Amino acid sequence: MADCKNILRTSLILMGEIGGNDYNHAVIAGKPINELKSYVPLVINTIISSINELIEIGAETLVVPGNLPIGCSAAYLTIYYGSDKADYDNKTGCLTALNKFAEWHNELLQTALNQIREVHPNVNIIYADYHNAAMQFFRSPEKYGFTNGALKACCGGGGPYNYNELVECADPSSTTCAQPETYANWDGLHLTEAAYHVIFKSLFQGTYTTPQFNSLCPTSNVKVRDASSSLVQSS
Repeated sequence: MADCKNILRTSLILMGEIGGNDYNHAVIAGKPINELKSYVPLVINTIISSINELIEIGAETLVVPGNLPIGCSAAYLTIYYGSDKADYDNKTGCLTALNKFAEWHNELLQTALNQIREVHPNVNIIYADYHNAAMQFFRSPEKYGFTNGALKACCGGGGPYNYNELVECADPSSTTCAQPETYANWDGLHLTEAAYHVIFKSLFQGTYTTPQFNSLCPTSNVKVRDASSSLVQSS
């Protein structure tokens, strides 16, 4: 047990995106956003319970991700295709209500994390702002090399966003783009490696964590994989 506690004490623990699939399945099943909102307190409580359990068995540094801007998902954009123009963000083409839902989840999560910080002042609780890190390339896709846009999936079953719930990526009838590094969206629900690379740099080498990751954990020896799959040394 002592060895386990020491491993946890000296480890950086990245919490998974708890709740992501709970929201995904509900949206895909056609549940209204008001029903999704009823899930949020349950999801937040589960995240906090998991964090407290890890702290109890020795964890001292945890990265807790917020929700991504799900209104920019090719899957959701397909499900809601044909909605009123007022439902979309003019700058990004994303669904405003779903992104606001994700922001609300993130606000509740951050409030709960502050409460943990008060109870455990010696534990590093790092909030990872996946939402705004990703919104960078949804607002300006070409700036980040996504010349084929940020909303259309690279791998999918056709349609305006190349997403078809009945034809998943890797299905014999699906199609895959020739240059995935020029797309931000991989299969409708997941981003491409290139998009995740932007998010990684924004979090662990940039300013999209609270507190800032670089102020707690030096990254001079961190190696990351870039969009072309070559290993690069971070500065």
